[in-house]
Amino acid sequence: MSLKKFIHTDLFYLESGKKLPALEIAYHTFGNRSTYKNNIVWVCHALTANSDVIDWWPGLFGEKAIFNPEEHFIICANIVGSAYGTTNPLSIDAKNDEPYYLSFPEITIRDMVKAHQLLAAHLKIDQIDVLIGGSLGGQQALEWAVSEPEKINQLIILASNARHSPWGIAFNESQRLCLTADPTFYKSQPNGGNAGLKAARSLALLSYRSYKTYAVTQSEDDLQKKGSFNAASYQNYQGQKLVNRFNAYSYWYLTKAMDSHNVARNRVSLENALGRVKARSLIIAIASDILFPPEEQRFLSRHIPDASFAEVESLFGHDGFLIETEALSKIIKSFLIQQVTEKLTTPFRTA
Repeated sequence: MSLKKFIHTDLFYLESGKKLPALEIAYHTFGNRSTYKNNIVWVCHALTANSDVIDWWPGLFGEKAIFNPEEHFIICANIVGSAYGTTNPLSIDAKNDEPYYLSFPEITIRDMVKAHQLLAAHLKIDQIDVLIGGSLGGQQALEWAVSEPEKINQLIILASNARHSPWGIAFNESQRLCLTADPTFYKSQPNGGNAGLKAARSLALLSYRSYKTYAVTQSEDDLQKKGSFNAASYQNYQGQKLVNRFNAYSYWYLTKAMDSHNVARNRVSLENALGRVKARSLIIAIASDILFPPEEQRFLSRHIPDASFAEVESLFGHDGFLIETEALSKIIKSFLIQQVTEKLTTPFRTA
């Protein structure tokens, strides 16, 4: 399915009080709505993903997957600030006909959700049968379920949290220090900060994986080796891979947005905010996740009314929510086929 665009021509007011003169939202849809419009699956994507969910989440989405275009109407919208078609720092500022770069206003998770809500209204979607997201995508999905509890029927959160942690913010700030250490970041050019972006991605990978991941996937057989190590090559490769498809300015703003995540803001407390969720909810943790550790998902499952909890064993740390699709499919299928009045009482464990 090809990329689609929705243009919101009115002012788009941000949580900060600043505004964008208009908003362009890139999105994909797959499949068709059922007669009763009860097959809508909305996906909120993570930090550097795009709206083509079948491309980046294979095994969970696609033909013969648990979420497939034959049975479901699948929607995924590119988030505000991202590099894949939605208004972002490289978009043209109407004030001077130049890209925004660092004059782009700071955005929050709530701003991203507000954009999703505008697109949903444009598509005449009043009810979402399944709202799903992992990591930063999970933060969006949770915020949406809190802000419009009547519109979400079933909520699936993977490897995410109710409020971004000091640990997560520290990782993001360290990545932004990489960006700003590259002097080209301040030169307002499309490839500005690319060397910093490469370093930032290399640092981020250490939070996405773990000691054990690298021990298994980047081990060395040559006992005499003194350089050109697999782990070093891997870091360089992954850093450059992101540079080839993203930009440093979007990365800067999106990590800031992730830091802003806090469903308790203007809602008394985390517990109060989570108590607003009315959707049947499934919270999934990755046991080896050091960036969003399982204790954060357990907190969600304790305070979202009647939420179900599942934990998946994985070698791949935080990235397990993208990789362990076979185990995730089993858990999600079990959750979806249960009667609304049932509740999962035993956490899943999948090796």
